[in-house]
Amino acid sequence: MATRPAAPQKLPTLERYLARQIYSTVLFVLVGFLALFAFFDLIKELGDLGNGDYHLKEIFTYVALSIPAHAYELFPVVVLIGTLYVLAHLASNSEYTVMRASGLSPARAGWTLAKIGLVFILATFVVGEWVAPHTEEAAQKLRLRAMSSLIGEDLSSGLWFKDERSFINVREARQASELSGVRIYEFDSGYRLRVVTSAQRADYRGSGVWTLRSVAQTRFDEGAAPRVVRIDEAEWRSAVTPEMMDALIVRPERMSTWALYKYIQHLAGNRQKTERFEIAMWKKLFYPLAAIVMMALALPFAYMQARAGMVGVKVFLGIMLGIFFHMLNSLFSHIGLLRDWPPIGAAAVPSVAFFFMAMAAMWWVERR
Repeated sequence: MATRPAAPQKLPTLERYLARQIYSTVLFVLVGFLALFAFFDLIKELGDLGNGDYHLKEIFTYVALSIPAHAYELFPVVVLIGTLYVLAHLASNSEYTVMRASGLSPARAGWTLAKIGLVFILATFVVGEWVAPHTEEAAQKLRLRAMSSLIGEDLSSGLWFKDERSFINVREARQASELSGVRIYEFDSGYRLRVVTSAQRADYRGSGVWTLRSVAQTRFDEGAAPRVVRIDEAEWRSAVTPEMMDALIVRPERMSTWALYKYIQHLAGNRQKTERFEIAMWKKLFYPLAAIVMMALALPFAYMQARAGMVGVKVFLGIMLGIFFHMLNSLFSHIGLLRDWPPIGAAAVPSVAFFFMAMAAMWWVERR
């Protein structure tokens, strides 16, 4: 009498099969999304073609350098869509029914997806911590240098810029339109220092005009002693704009976890608010785990009744859920900042909410 092979002997084969299907599909979806986002970036950047030295070579380089940042943002969404498509396709072909008959219980299926998802967690962490921050910074600096005469370096003394014959030092810029600790060194055609302007604060008014507040201006005239003039406000016209400064100002979403931690320590040491950067740091820590949450959310779709056309419907639902997760992730960051929520809570709520949603959906399909 023939005996049926034990389920544990078949499960490793099923796990390898699922892994191959999910990895290849997620990669295909990721490439498709990146191509779409790169196309949109290209169309957007072509509007600035010819500004300064911003030519086609620089535009294509900028678009290419922006790809890792898009990949990092899209990882949870493409993992959800790819996993959901594979499971829905297997269910529609009755392959998943055979797998269940071979011993693939819901708990074992969840554990299998968790093991497969470890690769996505690692990939998200590597791209978000090491690849995307460096390529994004390089992209922004390339664009900045090509489109203007400004040159900036992020030094311990603050941000430095060159604007024609002036050198500008900004100690801190919490927002692109609000600068603190501004020093402007103006030179003549022979690069002899003529005027040094110090301002406690600078606010952008538009059209290349800034308002300097609490100004102290020192003039160095030939054959005369330096003269110091103090005024409450002064107008400063410069090529420096908030859009140009965005490339050099510290923006939480472009920083690695370690860089965020160091910057939080710096702000805390100067008794400044750190909530925005703490939320960004915790989001960075939780974001790689979103891949596992998305795979758990896709699992219940494999147990739903398969009908003609259901694969397309399930993929559409996956896209909607992915977009909703992305929006919720950004929304809770702002709400947490406005409501003074604990940073770890504001960062964790979307992933935790979607995980419990996945558990509830799994319980529902099992009861059916």
